[in-house]
Amino acid sequence: MASSFGSPGMQAADRPSRGTGRATTAGLTAARPKPQLKKVMPEIWKLMRPRRWLLLGSFLLMIINRASGLVLPASVRYLIDDVMTKHQMRLLPIIVGVVIAATVLQGVSSYTLTQLLSKAGQRLIAELRMQVQAHIGRLPVAFYDENRTGTLVARIMTDVEGVRNLIGTGVVDFIGGILTAIFAFVYLIILSVKMTLLTFAILVIFALVLQRAFKTIRPIFRERSKINAEVTGRLTESLGGVRVVKGYHAEDSEAGVFASGVGRLLENVISSLTAQSTMSLASTTILGVVGALIMYLGAHQVVGGQLTTGGYVTYVGFLAFMIAPIAQLVSIGTQLTEAIAGLDRTTEILSEREEDRDPARVISLGPIAGEIGFDGVTFAYEPGKPVLHGISFDARPGTVTALVGSSGSGKSTIISLVCAFHTATTGRVLVDGVDLATVQLSSYREQLGVVLQETFLFDGTIRENILFSRPGATEEQLLHACRIARVDEFAERFPDGYDTVVGERGVKLSGGQRQRLSIARAILADPRILILDEATSSLDSESEAMIQHGLSYLMKGRTTFVIAHRLSTIRRAEQILVIEQGQIVERGTHEELFSLQGRYHDLYMRQHGLETNLFLAPGEGDVQPSETVAT
Repeated sequence: MASSFGSPGMQAADRPSRGTGRATTAGLTAARPKPQLKKVMPEIWKLMRPRRWLLLGSFLLMIINRASGLVLPASVRYLIDDVMTKHQMRLLPIIVGVVIAATVLQGVSSYTLTQLLSKAGQRLIAELRMQVQAHIGRLPVAFYDENRTGTLVARIMTDVEGVRNLIGTGVVDFIGGILTAIFAFVYLIILSVKMTLLTFAILVIFALVLQRAFKTIRPIFRERSKINAEVTGRLTESLGGVRVVKGYHAEDSEAGVFASGVGRLLENVISSLTAQSTMSLASTTILGVVGALIMYLGAHQVVGGQLTTGGYVTYVGFLAFMIAPIAQLVSIGTQLTEAIAGLDRTTEILSEREEDRDPARVISLGPIAGEIGFDGVTFAYEPGKPVLHGISFDARPGTVTALVGSSGSGKSTIISLVCAFHTATTGRVLVDGVDLATVQLSSYREQLGVVLQETFLFDGTIRENILFSRPGATEEQLLHACRIARVDEFAERFPDGYDTVVGERGVKLSGGQRQRLSIARAILADPRILILDEATSSLDSESEAMIQHGLSYLMKGRTTFVIAHRLSTIRRAEQILVIEQGQIVERGTHEELFSLQGRYHDLYMRQHGLETNLFLAPGEGDVQPSETVAT
């Protein structure tokens, strides 16, 4: 990878804050259909299939575990009727021995199940997080235009968390409870058909009520994930822009925004807790009704001789094993519902088409000469609202093309198309005569380098940030790039040298130092096409002079695009394109455009006049190399 594409360098004025280019990516915070189990079942199977043998073995182990758990209540019947009532003491050691063996077997199987499935669930979460992060990283820039960073972080870290219940202890409790209920039901039928059928009828009605309740609570959990992502997103932005917040004394305002989001989250949680409490109340009531019914019918059957005392005690024990899983469905069902909602949201991201998955992108580029051509290019972030109109020009290999114009004229949109961040709505962007819309982006972007006004640095060392563009570079190549970009002049003064940690976004370095580091990164990448987007406009003259040498070296022999650069670079450009309202209104060299006395002349003189008034002594009129052409 030859450039740091994660940098927020494109001018916001050149594009709407939210847009898709081709209108193919919808914001993830938009309203979505309620998650349906049928919809996510294929995704659940995808997760389960690689672990099917583990699940099958766990299922068999679960059968053994639940069957062992029923030995104790089953033995009570023989203990009361045969040992205590009929005094058959020879059966007592057998009964006790069987109970002890079953208990040991149950304990070992429970431990094994928890170890196998809990660890498998955590591995699943790790795999899903890596899969989602890798997929998001391969999505087009339009996707990032539509979705906040914090929201995507929540998708990666939070949404997949509940999925562990699909393969972990949640599913163990759910399926195990069902198995226990089936075993218990069969035994209860043997003991008393009448009591069992009446109890079963009541429980079926309760199960239907639960099913309807879960349909109601499922959207609540989905909404919770959405709100949590929005709150996390705003908090991430607020913390990332803490200097702006403090600079405008907006701490209270941001606290209010966060409090509002937390309030919405609290309301959602309260709604879900109310629903869960209602279901718990219903389950408790049902248990009381069933208990009273069994007491009434059981007493009549024992007195009538249809059921022994031991049989009745055993019946009550097994009835608890049948009812308990249904009562647990309130909590277990909530966990599984949350897991399904999270998986549904994760599926939305994974269904977004990656950049290189476009069936039109079939051409893999080899080494390129670097000729870029725009052929009647029109582009719109939103349908029907074009920001570029019929742009046509050619940038020959090894030349410098400067883009000049007022803010919002479309300069950064042109650069975005050169970088293949977006695709032309109509017309073609060509690289060495090949339509960029048909090119596999990985083969193109590895030959592309970008130096932006707002340099993006990771919270790592100087060495790591420079090697970002070419991880396999040697130490000699790294030091060579640093010498050209003058990084060595400050890096080697630090106690830790190139292993100095720069802080989040390079906060421990000055603006000039960050920019020199960015240039070294681009030099190390050795790109064929170079983008300089406001690369020095925010620096003072001394810092600008320090990096001009590095920029000159970097531009040599490469096809370079420059936006609103210093005059020294603009004047050397082989062609200058004056962009206004998405159209090229003038083109030519500095001398040609200046002599036209048109739009470029006006911009140039206005900037010159501003610089003169601010910085030049009376009578001085010569333009200095450090002056800036109009942006």
